[in-house]
Amino acid sequence: MRSIRFATVALATAALTLPLVTGSAAAGPPAGRTAAPHSHAQHDRLREAAPEGFVVGSAVAGGGHHLEQDYPDPFTYDREYRKVLARQFSSVSPENQMKWDHIHPERDRYDFRQADAIVAFARHNKQVVRGHTLLWHSQNPEWLEQGDFSKAELRAILREHITTVVGRYAGKIQQWDVANEIFDDQGELRTQDNIWIRELGPGIVADAFRWAHKADPRAKLFFNDYNVEGVNAKSDAYHALVQDLLRQGVPVDGFSVQGHLSTRYGFPGDLEDNLSRFDALGLETAVTELDVRMDLPETGEPTAEQQRKQAEYYQRTLEACLAVDGCNSFTIWGFTDKYSWVPVFFEGEGYANVMTGDYERKPAFYALRDTLREAAREDDCEKRGTRHGHGRT
Repeated sequence: MRSIRFATVALATAALTLPLVTGSAAAGPPAGRTAAPHSHAQHDRLREAAPEGFVVGSAVAGGGHHLEQDYPDPFTYDREYRKVLARQFSSVSPENQMKWDHIHPERDRYDFRQADAIVAFARHNKQVVRGHTLLWHSQNPEWLEQGDFSKAELRAILREHITTVVGRYAGKIQQWDVANEIFDDQGELRTQDNIWIRELGPGIVADAFRWAHKADPRAKLFFNDYNVEGVNAKSDAYHALVQDLLRQGVPVDGFSVQGHLSTRYGFPGDLEDNLSRFDALGLETAVTELDVRMDLPETGEPTAEQQRKQAEYYQRTLEACLAVDGCNSFTIWGFTDKYSWVPVFFEGEGYANVMTGDYERKPAFYALRDTLREAAREDDCEKRGTRHGHGRT
């Protein structure tokens, strides 16, 4: 049997020694939402403003998209970044550190250092973790994409990877993005650029879910994609695929929309309807990668109207999730413009997160906070009304 080497040395002790943050426990959220008591000091924390059982998350920056930037890994070296991450959020998603090129850089070697540090940080700060991602067409290591493997070898490689990675974090990761971006915008499977589907056929997607479930039966297993916020050809394809897989008994638990939005375009007004139809299939739903980019003026400073519109997009996305019973996980793709991926990939666009590079809060931050507060109040009123025998009319 081929021997596998693991790299598990801790990245930085400082990343794991922040004070504990009071908030939701690291276990998965309960089925219902009830309002948690809030102190005045906690009111400005998104995680404390939220209804109980509703997790508010952020991607954890650190490599990949940032390799060409002139700063080191933010999670390891930026103490202020970690402090805000711990205080504000009850969920974290590794932006790149669990993708294949980071965690499995060589055929016979796994490097768990960055992922381990994030999972330990989350446990220390009573946060849940979203694992991202197991089967994807992008950010695969060179050894995999350019290797000369038989179909049997490729299948064994994927199975071993999923079993090893999911198994390592069994009981520590709440949700996994098992299959990421497997359809194009026309609703066609990526049969050319996705090595797994191209070489092994569409059935490999079902196998990935089965292997992940076997490695950690408690983790919730998701499809995840962009441009599926509304009802369109792409989300229709997922809706049809999920129904087929459920009929086969494949352990699919959830469907998530990434939410990489731009003020260039109108807001997807049918977001709630789209989430609701997946909810009707018995799936959990989630928003997993929300940011709202914009075209910046020559000054580089957005106008008040641009900030208002951005805040509206953030708020409407959160409201749509809150309106769907099974949508209990809401993640923004980074919280500070200091480490945003957007300017690297969208020339001329930026200012996409809820805090500036100096960690100043934007109107978008307060829109999220106030929306969460209102949802918590409504849930509290509903809970008390039910306790006293009064329902909503």
